[in-house]
Amino acid sequence: MFSVVKTLTPETILGDRRANISEQTVAGSSPQCIIRTALPNMDRETRDQYVLVIQAKDMVGQMGGLSGTTSVTVTLTDVNDNPPRFTHKNYQNTVLESLPVHSVVARVKAADADVGPNAEMDYRLMDGDYLGLFNISTDEETQEGVIVLLKPLDFETKSSFSLRIEATNRNIDSNFLSVGPFSDLAVVKLTVEDVNEPPVFSTPLLKMVVSEDARMGTSIGRVSAHDPDSTNSGIRYSIDRNTDLERFFNVDALSGVISTAKPLDREANSVHNLTLLAIESQDPTQIGKGIALITVLDINDNAPVFAIDYETLLCENAMPGQLIQTISAVDKDEPPSGHRFYFSLASPVAGNLNFTLRDNKDNTASILTKRGGFRRREQPVYRLPVLIVDSGSPALSSTNTLALRVCDCDADGVAMSCGAVAYTATGLSTGALLAILGCILTLLIKGQ
Repeated sequence: MFSVVKTLTPETILGDRRANISEQTVAGSSPQCIIRTALPNMDRETRDQYVLVIQAKDMVGQMGGLSGTTSVTVTLTDVNDNPPRFTHKNYQNTVLESLPVHSVVARVKAADADVGPNAEMDYRLMDGDYLGLFNISTDEETQEGVIVLLKPLDFETKSSFSLRIEATNRNIDSNFLSVGPFSDLAVVKLTVEDVNEPPVFSTPLLKMVVSEDARMGTSIGRVSAHDPDSTNSGIRYSIDRNTDLERFFNVDALSGVISTAKPLDREANSVHNLTLLAIESQDPTQIGKGIALITVLDINDNAPVFAIDYETLLCENAMPGQLIQTISAVDKDEPPSGHRFYFSLASPVAGNLNFTLRDNKDNTASILTKRGGFRRREQPVYRLPVLIVDSGSPALSSTNTLALRVCDCDADGVAMSCGAVAYTATGLSTGALLAILGCILTLLIKGQ
């Protein structure tokens, strides 16, 4: 397999007569030993290392000459001259239909006698109806083909798959194309095992509406679920009461019809988010879940009221026609076209001589004086009943009382003091007041 240049005898490498030895002397230098291969197409996979014993003799090998030996280790490096080959053409695997997405379904490996980069390979799935359901990639450490699940399996839809897989060398040497092809095919047959699955709602999220004035027992919708297994077990329905603590609704266990169980109030809760349960009759541990989103529709059942508790101050020196308060209203209802409020003075005071009301037609009203010269001593507080009507059908109204406190104000209209004033007699001297008090006391004493 090897030849050696530089020796004085025709002796060969120990244990290998196919190697030959020859001498080469370069002028002005010591003799050199050159080792060459003697045969072509050496096979690393059969034997990757050789140990050569080299003997050198002086005096051109004549009697009396001396000799010495040394060992040379020859290691063959790998070339990509072996294509990948599957050890089996068919593989069998079984998987549960409940296998989570991105789980490993199977591992396959094509054998390659080469090493290092020459043994690296890529795997791919050939055309088939399973594309998009599975994927295959290379485990760089083991060079295995790893088949991964991309979408959920369904035994009832398809219970088996036949995956055609191709393994190809990643680094192909053009010098060895004649040895190829540098790829191989195998088939992986996957059998899907049935798993008892919970019932499935036909619509996972069902939206319903009901008027807030609906009577108890009013039907508002129906839910439906089915057993996805081949057994097609019967279904019973119920409501997760953690999502309906006040038990506003019921569901018929057999038909799935949802109905009201008590009066509703949109202003208290406008949307009810119910979790519905579908339970297999044959196996009650199998429970499916769905959502019913119930929106309560508004009716006009709340009268408008003052937006806030107004604190209205009226200056004694107010002039006729002076604006003393702007009022607005709120309503818990939410009509589709928005609120429209109408303001007026309630009938008992509609024709009073002190104040008037002007509806601004923008859901506000203005309170104005009709006269001037208000006096705290005469009347410290005026109470003005205001009628507010909404635009609902039927319209609702309420009477709200606006309290106006008469105040002593400065020239800029800033209130200094408000409310009742203690009466103090004027025009009498201190002595006269004392005399009057003395007479009163005298009368009281005589009366006893």
